Amino acid sequence: MSSPTTPHHASAKKEGIPLGRIAGIPVYLAYSWFVIAGFTVIVYGPALLVQMPRLGLGAYFVALGYALLLAISVLLHELAHALSAKAFKWPTEKIVLNLWGGHTQFENFTASPGRSVVVALAGPASNFVLAAAMWGVLSADVLSGVSEILANILMWANLLIGLFNVLPGLPLDGGRLVESAVWKATGSQDKGTIAAGWSGRIIVAALVIWFIALPLLTGAPLDISLMLITVLVCGFLWMGASSSIHHAKLRSRLYLVSAAGLADRAVGVPNSASVADVLAIAPNGIPAVVICGPDGKPQGVVDPGAAASVPLEAATTTPVTAVAHALGAGAYVPEWSKGQELIQYLARLEGGEYAVVDHNGIVTGLLRQQAVVTAITGKEARRSGRP
Repeated sequence: MSSPTTPHHASAKKEGIPLGRIAGIPVYLAYSWFVIAGFTVIVYGPALLVQMPRLGLGAYFVALGYALLLAISVLLHELAHALSAKAFKWPTEKIVLNLWGGHTQFENFTASPGRSVVVALAGPASNFVLAAAMWGVLSADVLSGVSEILANILMWANLLIGLFNVLPGLPLDGGRLVESAVWKATGSQDKGTIAAGWSGRIIVAALVIWFIALPLLTGAPLDISLMLITVLVCGFLWMGASSSIHHAKLRSRLYLVSAAGLADRAVGVPNSASVADVLAIAPNGIPAVVICGPDGKPQGVVDPGAAASVPLEAATTTPVTAVAHALGAGAYVPEWSKGQELIQYLARLEGGEYAVVDHNGIVTGLLRQQAVVTAITGKEARRSGRP
């Protein structure tokens, strides 16, 4: 989900060219789409010119038309995802058409195995419907020439897109079948996602063996274009499957993320306090000391080393603000915050430290970003040069 602090025009520029809204859903054409459009023109244009020499340079415009028809097919595929999700009141943030076809990005929602399958398979279903419609048009024998060629290619393209997407492995739509089956059996969506991710990796291995390894081993003539497409598609699928596995593993550790559980003990002092007051409360830097403004809201954190370096005779006259660094704006969280909600909130804040407060707004702890990262990943976070 996009950060609320990101301006809309900047977000749109980053996504690509805005194409408007369909059923209230923003649709973008990513700049990477022009790569696949150019590839289609370069590969399909000459083939069409050989088939229909009378077209001349027009063959390349027909090839561009084919690329646009494919984009429309992908848009219908993604709209099927979005509209089926809308039936379950799952909000859709945007649809993006890109180099790899496209993707639908949803906002936060509560899924179930059955609903997840319905939303996932709605996309391939739209391709099968479109392929069937093209078959019906072709069977009626009302087209000829270029229109017949485009309709025929569109029929086969949608049939192949639909079949490819129902393969049982993430990031393909069919991977949701595996995910939901394991989810239903174990009660854990994360276990389902990991299983579907590994299934996706197996599909990649099978594709590489079938389209690259076997021709090399048998000495069959190599189709360079097919091999290149296989490498690109398999690379995309492998990255998607690996990303699904990685994020599922992170989600499975979310129960460890708790503001109260991960925070160091801390106390709050008014910003009018002196260094002597801090040394009396935390002579060895424990507990952490958080400075609060007149309204009681946390403003900064005392540096124990800086406080200890102040000469005793000057401690009573040195303000606590002289030995502290500021917290980011609004960098405090309720002690009951946890899980995904806590992570999403922290992602909006600046800095790497956050005061933890109780129901009365009293400081009870100091949460460090490093502790959150370690809890999620199981690995120690790298220390930055900034506090």
